[in-house]
Amino acid sequence: MYKNLLLPIDIADESSWHQALPAAIAQARFNSASLHVVAVAPGTPPQLPFLPPDYGSKMVSHAEEKLEAIVKKHVPDDIQCQQHVRQGSIYKEILALAREIGADLIIMASHQPGIEDYLLGPNAARVVRHAGCSVLVVRE
Repeated sequence: MYKNLLLPIDIADESSWHQALPAAIAQARFNSASLHVVAVAPGTPPQLPFLPPDYGSKMVSHAEEKLEAIVKKHVPDDIQCQQHVRQGSIYKEILALAREIGADLIIMASHQPGIEDYLLGPNAARVVRHAGCSVLVVRE
């Protein structure tokens, strides 16, 4: 049923993939699907001009290293897996990549909402609202 799965993770927060990654692996196996794992690195905030000019590229390099280590350690060899690192707004980059790769299922973790989530809206909720494909939200 599903052929291209997208799993967004936060490389700095294991709870963003601790339960969602096994769910994604199970879906990939069951559907003989490709798994795409994405981490979104922060961009250079315009209000902080004192940051070094290569700040953004260093953030991407760091994210690539961390993502590669997570995938190498936790994704079995029998799963066809591609890694992606994007930079910018988390939910916008997830949705853009989902369109680019033709994702038919996005699998992502969602934490129990706090008051800040009701005011700002969590990334998972934004992805669910705007995705052009099915979204499986794994509660942590």
